[in-house]
Amino acid sequence: MLKRIAAILLLFCLLPTCFAFADNEDEREEIIIPDEVPRGENGENQFIVPIGFDDNNLPEPLGPIYQDKTLEDFDKNSPALYTCRINEYTSGYPVRSIYEGRTYRTKKQGERGEVLHLDPLWAIVRYNGKIAYVKRHRIYDVQPVDSVNTSPYGVMKPQYIATTASTAEVHVSMTHEDICWVVLTPGTKVAIHKIVDGWAVVIYMRTYAYIDIRDLTDLVTVSPTDAALSSDTPIAAYTSFYKMDDTEKNHNRIHNIGLGAKRMSVVLQPGESFNANNQMGPYEESVGYLVAGALADGEGVDGVGGGTCQVSSTIYNALLQLPGVQIVKRRAHGENGAPYLPHGVDAAVGNDSLNLIFKNNYDFPIRLEGNTTGDGALTWIIYRADIEETE
Repeated sequence: MLKRIAAILLLFCLLPTCFAFADNEDEREEIIIPDEVPRGENGENQFIVPIGFDDNNLPEPLGPIYQDKTLEDFDKNSPALYTCRINEYTSGYPVRSIYEGRTYRTKKQGERGEVLHLDPLWAIVRYNGKIAYVKRHRIYDVQPVDSVNTSPYGVMKPQYIATTASTAEVHVSMTHEDICWVVLTPGTKVAIHKIVDGWAVVIYMRTYAYIDIRDLTDLVTVSPTDAALSSDTPIAAYTSFYKMDDTEKNHNRIHNIGLGAKRMSVVLQPGESFNANNQMGPYEESVGYLVAGALADGEGVDGVGGGTCQVSSTIYNALLQLPGVQIVKRRAHGENGAPYLPHGVDAAVGNDSLNLIFKNNYDFPIRLEGNTTGDGALTWIIYRADIEETE
């Protein structure tokens, strides 16, 4: 018996990278173990290891933060945006924290709920008449109640894009005294979801973050519809962030993100389809890709092309904002998704079964523009390509 206990303890010591444990056992989360390890033509592993983000232990903000909707904004008669199914033993909480008790707890897999609101990490879900915060990775099969007037699940369309005029810090809250997630260099394009009290609100992985508006220039409105006012008006945009760890593998990952974004930046004609693997690949050193972190059979290994999944996943978030773009094929990284994006909106690439394919069903061409300066931000901007340039 003692040997068995010792073996179990040893197993837990050997698995710190596979699971993240919270105080509540029902909130245990598996971190990005792929359904299938994608491989290239020569058999090399092509699965990209997303960077980690411990969303159970976000730092306590020192300054004000964007006030998203709360439970008090809804009641039992509030119209739902989406219907959903809920995982077994899922807890709903009275606040956005897993450490403050719970409002309800499901017992069976697949029980039905109603999604009233989404933020980058949480969903406000009505279940059996009770309303609570639920982690987004605990719900699935999310369908709009009104498919005509409601955007697809996960759409978070920004209001503006801007360019950093000087060095710009991305903070945990709206004060320079707070933690800085990443420092952006001058000339970086970034999608802004709102402007609040002189701060630009951005989505940093699975939380909101903040940039002093004085560090930004060239503020341009993202058209809320497909009717852009000029060639300089985007019709969709999205920014994801990546770590700036000073390691060879991470430097290689940053290089691969830049190369993938460049290869994916094209004009798509009406009726034309886009295959991300064909456009970005082959994921080989002969094309210019470098070796970065990857997963094989649940273990960390080296893989050529690490980072390209973030390129496809970020543009997927922009494409979801456009009803005239049809997503033909898309697959997530696994149950918990890629942590550099809100849950449910990542798109893995690497082989025939892991690919992002979409089609331009508009009667006008669209221009896909990937932007990254290697400083921690990747921004995809989509324009109408049928409008003459403005002077």
